Amino acid sequence: MNQTRPTDNPYLLLTPGPLTTSSTVREAMLRDWCTWDRDYNELVQAIRQKLVRLATSQVEDYTSVLIQGSGTFCVEAVVSSAIPADGKLLILTNGAYGDRIVEMAQVYGIATEVIDFGEVTKANAEVLEQRLAADATITHVAVVHSETTTGMLNPIKEIGEVAKKYGKVYIVDAMSSFGGIPMDAAELSIDFLISSANKCIQGVPGFGFVIAKTSALIKCKGLARTLSLDLYSQWKTMEEQNGKWRYTSPTHVVRAFYQALIELEAEGGVEKRYERYQRNQQLLAEGMERIGFRILLPKESQSPFITSFYYPESEAFTFAQLYERLKQAGFVIYPGKISQADTFRIGNIGEVYPEDIERLIAAIENNRFWLE
Repeated sequence: MNQTRPTDNPYLLLTPGPLTTSSTVREAMLRDWCTWDRDYNELVQAIRQKLVRLATSQVEDYTSVLIQGSGTFCVEAVVSSAIPADGKLLILTNGAYGDRIVEMAQVYGIATEVIDFGEVTKANAEVLEQRLAADATITHVAVVHSETTTGMLNPIKEIGEVAKKYGKVYIVDAMSSFGGIPMDAAELSIDFLISSANKCIQGVPGFGFVIAKTSALIKCKGLARTLSLDLYSQWKTMEEQNGKWRYTSPTHVVRAFYQALIELEAEGGVEKRYERYQRNQQLLAEGMERIGFRILLPKESQSPFITSFYYPESEAFTFAQLYERLKQAGFVIYPGKISQADTFRIGNIGEVYPEDIERLIAAIENNRFWLE
């Protein structure tokens, strides 16, 4: 077990983020930083460079920009900044976060097409190709990689191949996957990859980031529909002023994120973290099935980040009671988010290790009040 595990937290956050962080990440926030300080701005530049190196081997073709707020702010920055007035966005959705992209586009009056696969079916590249072949006015394609509504992992490689075959700009919401599963943005044909500090990098909430193909980002100049979420202007300021943010930056959170990046490297990089997350999820799935729970998704659709489980078939079961009992035992889990069935979710990212999952399974097995 990692020895930087916080000892003053009463429970582990088994959620898709915010998540349990290391003591050293949290301690990094104990110093105050000035936003004009040279050391701080150089730290921002180091973060930006590290993110690009994590995202692709073709670092010369990509850049990164940090944006205040939650990951949703970053998705909205891309949607509102990357699509011209005469553009048209096609969104592949199979959950709440794909639907949120649809809502954003509609708020800005962006021409939108939606392919809705339902909540338990993967996005399909063949269906995408049919739509692109039929509608030449579509200019951009967007999809969520890891749809945490269910735990679904969408096939972003196949989707990207089709998007590029038809010459479309490709946007991937990799909020809960980036840093936790190997990927190369260039090999996946991604123009805009979006994630957040408080997901698989294991930082804390406060900002997100966009890793973009530089040529695609430059084309965003003058397109933004908002001031504070102007993706191009935020990037240009960071480029020209050595890491300076346009508006007040979340200094403490940025410092914690830098520490989280160092700890990712120390763990062995994305490959090793992916192995840990995979092992966590495997133990979780096997343990829950052993004590009688059914998993919502088939294995081939399941991500290593969060898993949805059906409620037990018992009128005595309530999620609220399970939640409270597990919280008392030192674990916090998540309610379900789909409309088709009664489910709850358990995440296994963050400073969480296989022995923690084993303790969780034991706690659930010892608290099966619906069988009493």
